[in-house]
Amino acid sequence: MTMLLAAITYLDRVCISVTATDMRRDLGLSTVQMSWVFSAFVLSYGLFEIPTGWWGDRVGARRILTRIVVWWSTFTVLTGAVFSYWQLLLTRFLFGAGEAGAWPNVAIAFSKWIPQRERGTVQGLFFSGAHAAAGLTPILVTTLLFYVHWRALFAIFGAIGFVWALAWYRWFRDTPREHPAVSPEERDYIERGVIASHGHDFSHTPWRQLLANRSIVFLCLMYFTQVYGFYIFITWMPTYFRESRGFEAVTLGLIAGLPMTLSAVADLAGGVATDRATRAFGTRRGRTIVGFISLASAGCFMIAGTFIANPYAAAVLLAIGAACSNLLLAAAWNTAVDVGGVHSGVVGATMNTAGQVAGFLSPLVTGYIVQYYANWDAPMYITGALYLFGALCWFGINPKPAALSVS
Repeated sequence: MTMLLAAITYLDRVCISVTATDMRRDLGLSTVQMSWVFSAFVLSYGLFEIPTGWWGDRVGARRILTRIVVWWSTFTVLTGAVFSYWQLLLTRFLFGAGEAGAWPNVAIAFSKWIPQRERGTVQGLFFSGAHAAAGLTPILVTTLLFYVHWRALFAIFGAIGFVWALAWYRWFRDTPREHPAVSPEERDYIERGVIASHGHDFSHTPWRQLLANRSIVFLCLMYFTQVYGFYIFITWMPTYFRESRGFEAVTLGLIAGLPMTLSAVADLAGGVATDRATRAFGTRRGRTIVGFISLASAGCFMIAGTFIANPYAAAVLLAIGAACSNLLLAAAWNTAVDVGGVHSGVVGATMNTAGQVAGFLSPLVTGYIVQYYANWDAPMYITGALYLFGALCWFGINPKPAALSVS
C-alpha cells in the first residue's frame, strides 16, 4: 500500500513537468512563471512538512495519510481546471500544503510495523514505487496526450488517489496490536524490533535538542543537496532534453523517464545495501558508506553528462547520476528514524523540510539562469557540485538512537 502511495504521489507530481510545454502555451506562461508554479508546490510542501509530521506522531499515520491523499488528489483534479497563471499558482500551492507530511508519516508507519533490521530494504521498496511511477509517467503522459487534452490527464490521475485513500483507511491500523489480521506471534516479532511509544507524552517535542543536534544538521544539509538535484529531474529535465538536446515526442518520453526508471532499481539496491552494510560495518559506517558513494557518484555522473556533446550519451550519464543520488534514500530515512526515536515523524519532517527548501530553489535557479543567460548547462554543473558537497556531509552524521533525547 505504501508503494502504491509513493507511485501515485509521483504520478501526480511528474505529470505537470511533462505537460509544462502545453500548459505554458495555453496559459501564456513564461519560463520564469512556470518556475514559480513548480516552486509554489515545494514552498507550501516545505512549510507544512514539520507540522504534519508532528501531527502524525500524535494521532498516527492511518488518519493523516488518508487526509493527505484526499487533499492532494482534489488539487490534482483542480490543476486541470485552471485558466490563468494566478489560478495555477494558487492551486499548486494548496496541492503542496495537502501533500506535505506524506513521507514522514510513511516513516512513522514503518517505525511501528517494520523491525529496524529490515527497514532499509522496506524503505528501498517504498522509494522504488515512487521512482518507478516517476519513470513511467513521462512516456505514459506523452502517449496519452495524443488522445486526451492535458486538462483531462489531471482529472484521471487525481481520481486514482481517492480509491487508494478509501482502501488505506479501511485496511490499515497504526500498530500491529490494533490489526485483527496480526497473530500474537507476528505482533511480538515486530515489537521486539521497533521503538515502543506506548504512554509517551507527545505534547513536549524537544525542539531545542533537535535543532542543535549535529547529526540532524548534517542530515539536513546532505538532504538539501540530494533534493535540489531531484527536483531538476522532475521539473525542468524534460524541457532540457527537448530544448538543449533535441529530443521530441515519444523519444522524449523515454529519455525523460530514464532517470527515474533507473532510480527505481537504485532505491531497492540502496535499501538492501544499507541493511547489509550496517550488519557488516555497524550502523554509522554502514550508512555513511552508502550515502557517500551515492552522492559522490551522482556528482561525477552529473558533471560528465552535462559536459559530453552526444545527446544519447549525455542522457544515459545524467540518468545514471539521478539513480546514484537516490541510492541513499533508505539510509537517510532510516537515520531519521534512528535519531528521532518516537519523534521520528518530526525528525523525518525536519530533514524533508530542508530538502523542500532546495526543491523550492532548484526550479527557480534553473528558470532564471535559462531565461536570462540562455544557458542550460550551468544549472546542471551547479547540481553536480552540490552532490559532491552532500557526499562530504555524511561524515558528520551519526545515526545513534540516543542522539535525540525523548524524555
